[in-house]
Amino acid sequence: MQVYRFTGDTKPDQVLNEAGEMVGELPENAADLALEWYPFMIFCRKFDERAQLLQRQGRLGTYAPFRGQEAAQIASFAVLRPSDWVFPTYRELAGMMYHGLEPVHALLKSRGHPDAGRMPEEIHMAPPQIAIAAQILHAVGAGWACKLQEKDDIAVAYFGDGATSEGDFHEGMNFASVMRLPVVFFCQNNQYAISVPVHRQMASPTIAQKAIAYGMEGLRVDGNDAFAVYQAMCYAVERARRGDGPTLIEAVTYRLGPHTTADDPGRYRDAVDVERWAAAKDPLVRLRLWLTRQGLWDDERQAACEEEAEARVRQAVADMEAYPHKSLEEAARHVYAEVPEALALHLAKRGKEAR
Repeated sequence: MQVYRFTGDTKPDQVLNEAGEMVGELPENAADLALEWYPFMIFCRKFDERAQLLQRQGRLGTYAPFRGQEAAQIASFAVLRPSDWVFPTYRELAGMMYHGLEPVHALLKSRGHPDAGRMPEEIHMAPPQIAIAAQILHAVGAGWACKLQEKDDIAVAYFGDGATSEGDFHEGMNFASVMRLPVVFFCQNNQYAISVPVHRQMASPTIAQKAIAYGMEGLRVDGNDAFAVYQAMCYAVERARRGDGPTLIEAVTYRLGPHTTADDPGRYRDAVDVERWAAAKDPLVRLRLWLTRQGLWDDERQAACEEEAEARVRQAVADMEAYPHKSLEEAARHVYAEVPEALALHLAKRGKEAR
């Protein structure tokens, strides 16, 4: 397996270039992986588009789109085991669904439904973190627990470029490196921390090189190249399982949509830049081009896959609409093991007034 590590060259490593041509070493099972990933990427793109429409219709609360980042998420999650500990953010829904989160629960998250925070019991995945960089410390703690228990499970912290400006990022990196913890720090550098471009967040040319200061390996890959992401993640995860310590991965990608549905990206970024990324660097287009060249994909299969994805999205929306609502009392019990007396009295009073 080719190893991708930061060498001082700021150009992200690739396996497939923007035209879907092979420029690096493919994984041994590349065809099988691509045939598994690409249909799911189509589903995720359809899901993301529909979720934004639902928000505009008032059927969902604030939603954070992930369009353009499907490859970085799905290809990295593909390396993990159910017993590994995953700490995502609000923008990792594509990876989370690939890892086992039901689409209906992904939608319920934007409805504030208590059940949305209950991850499937068979996987070790935390609810998506809203506070920037807070999940990094949680991942480091989980990694420490894995080491103390002498397990070969690992922990992964997912975060964006904006998180590297937070103290939690640096504290987590330092502690994980000093203790040689089995942690992978996976940064999706999507170029903007809400409205702040990455070049105004830091003076260093890359995020990957920040690993050097903490004595760990840093890898910089094209985040829109699913194979490059997969290779880098395999390397980092294998290192962690062997007890060789943490790794920082910078997956260079682009947030094609707004930060959230409450945001107007036209106020702070050039539409020409967005068009350039969408036209030339779309991760779905790149993987489809490669599959087509291998004789594994055609227009007929594309149409069938899109139809199936749309049907699956419609079912998720129907499941969301039919999902039982929770009362305030149930919401309180979801938060507290023992509901505080003052809150219990308030809820009881509210119930009487409603009657």
